[in-house]
Amino acid sequence: MAKKADRYFEVNPWKIVETHFDPAYAKVAESIFALGNEYMGVRGYFDEGGTTKSLTGSYFNGIYERENLGSGGYKGVVNDTEFMVNAVNWLAVKVIADGETLDLAKCKIEDYRRSLDLKTGLLKREFIWVTGKNVRIRLRFERLLAMEHTTEAVQKITAESVDFDGELQINLESDFGMIHQMHQKNYWDVQEKKAESTYTYIAAKTIHTDIYLFSGSVVCGESNGKVLEAAGYVEEKKAGVTYQVSLKPGKQAVFIKKTWNGMEDMPDWREQLSHVSYESILAENEEWWSEVWKKSDIEIYGDEENQQGIRYCIFQMMQTYHGAKAGNNIGAKGLTGEAYNGNAFWDTETYCLPFFLFNNRKAAKNLLLFRYQTLGEAQKRAEALDCKGAFYPIATISGRECCNLWQHASLQLQASTGVAYGIWIYEKVTKDREFIEQYGAEMLVEISRMLATRGDWSADGTKYGYYCVMGPDEFQMMVNHNCYTNFMGKFTFVYTLRVLNEHEGLAEKFHVTKEEQEDWKKKAEAMLLPYDENRQIFEQHDGFFKLPHVDVDAIPMEEFPLYHHWSYDRIYRNDMIKQPDVLMFMLLFNHAFTKEQLLANYEFYEPKCIHESSLSPSVHSILAAQLKKKKEAFDFFGFATRMDLDNYNRNTEEGLHTTSIAAAWMNIVYGFGGMRSDDEILAFSPTIPICWNGYRFRVETDNGTIIVNVKTDRVEMTLESDRECEVLVYGEKYILSSKRTEIAIPEEWR
Repeated sequence: MAKKADRYFEVNPWKIVETHFDPAYAKVAESIFALGNEYMGVRGYFDEGGTTKSLTGSYFNGIYERENLGSGGYKGVVNDTEFMVNAVNWLAVKVIADGETLDLAKCKIEDYRRSLDLKTGLLKREFIWVTGKNVRIRLRFERLLAMEHTTEAVQKITAESVDFDGELQINLESDFGMIHQMHQKNYWDVQEKKAESTYTYIAAKTIHTDIYLFSGSVVCGESNGKVLEAAGYVEEKKAGVTYQVSLKPGKQAVFIKKTWNGMEDMPDWREQLSHVSYESILAENEEWWSEVWKKSDIEIYGDEENQQGIRYCIFQMMQTYHGAKAGNNIGAKGLTGEAYNGNAFWDTETYCLPFFLFNNRKAAKNLLLFRYQTLGEAQKRAEALDCKGAFYPIATISGRECCNLWQHASLQLQASTGVAYGIWIYEKVTKDREFIEQYGAEMLVEISRMLATRGDWSADGTKYGYYCVMGPDEFQMMVNHNCYTNFMGKFTFVYTLRVLNEHEGLAEKFHVTKEEQEDWKKKAEAMLLPYDENRQIFEQHDGFFKLPHVDVDAIPMEEFPLYHHWSYDRIYRNDMIKQPDVLMFMLLFNHAFTKEQLLANYEFYEPKCIHESSLSPSVHSILAAQLKKKKEAFDFFGFATRMDLDNYNRNTEEGLHTTSIAAAWMNIVYGFGGMRSDDEILAFSPTIPICWNGYRFRVETDNGTIIVNVKTDRVEMTLESDRECEVLVYGEKYILSSKRTEIAIPEEWR
């Protein structure tokens, strides 16, 4: 594996800490210090702005814009793209002392420190500003997003004189004038604005999609026990207040801005904010996060770096999504950056869903409901591609296909089969028959109709499969019989037929004739899965075995990411793999393959994988642990959990790899914990890295929460419930209860 860590942040089990200001690392730090509550998110940009390179990103789930890109008139090629739009900067600040404006890129700074508390979500930055007159002001900036009441947020600024004696000016603004970085445009039309001494508000609509956003703030300033007077002002796309305060050595001034951001008018927003304070949001957040950590914390004994890494991943996963609203989805960068346009991809169901299935089932269901609510758009997309049924988009915000790269949008079927997989694993884990009858079955039927019209028969009429496709490995396009695509197509047909057979009346409800069911059955049975019997290796696609070989470890570090340094066509001309393809379906349906098959395919494909996708390391880590390749499993594990913290892909500045963050949880639970959820009984085969003293995790089940405590020589399992739960551990059946069950780790797993 050619990629290496770019270590920058201090190692701490419950905090992310930056101990100095490095302008070259500013945008990476902005991503790392991003805050979110599913409804809104802000990057860790400086409140006061300045000339440091920055992506001043403030985003809201469900607020997006649209641009026409043109397709050349080809049918099925997307004309319009939709993207998460940069919204109101409700944190904007200007600080002026004796006529000098604070700008960290230009000013002299001492004792800089920034920290993110994973127990509260409090982001704090503090430093001493040495002005041009060589006098000092200690400044502290704090911000919080409310996790429970997600429209609310608070900003607190403290200015304390060390030896400064003079006038300090603080401007607190809400600014709709933000430029969307990827399109270099502002997308907001301000509707109304007002600024008074104690409050401001500003409302705007997106210029193309006509989405409304209101931002109202209550402000107060205090110095030495006295309330400070402020003056309101408005500009073209701003509403703000300005404070003037005389500071003397040892004295301080505190400024607090409480903000309500909503997509609809709320006449009593000021009354609402009167019940909110910095202290109340901090206390509520501490309670909210306490519950999260009780249910979802993973404890690692003896490895502080990966302890911090996995907690950071869980923290950002819950910030990005926790089921606050049915139909929200998870963008590839969450609410932390503009890369991938804020779009959701096929990894929502394959990587993110398992995390929520075993930590927050309501969130898991709500995630799938996005696909049901956008079924109509998937049907339109299928029609545009000359198919029947539903063709789910490879990239989307509203349900429409947003990717104008035809080789992805038209050739990748894994978003559709990923939805089918998500429904299947959700039903298997939750036993929610009502969901299947109300939502799942209809999606399955429409996906199967697409699969039955997108594929074709071989020339001799004996084999069915998919031609001119692109599988999960996006370094191979326009291939025939991609094994993942064919495998998942077969699975979807079989599962849909089973659902129709087990739920009376659904076939009639969705007008599925016996002839149509017979057609799906026939195509599933004839599905071509390229396979070398002698070597027990699935061929990634027809002809893959004959491709020229590239030594991925010989590629210089300076050439990453490859999309930025290699010509586009060069990437497609060899056997280098971007991310697991065959290994992916062997993980999703792990019980369907023998140990010999898993080993043969892992050893064949792993050396060919460059891990250009952040989704890649986790799959390799999990399978390496299963195959008892302990060092490889551990190396890939560290790569995954610290993907962003250590900037492995050298692109963290664009935003966090959100779905990779979800997969990092799988690294421990499915990897070292050996959990498998794709068979009839939940199974575990825990192992432990040699440098760990132990680890502990929880998974939610129908019968209660299973606590798995892995030590160097044994596994201790307890069920938090008055019921019992049957599991497999190292292939043997055990009945778990509230009484601790101890199982010795077999020698082969140590």
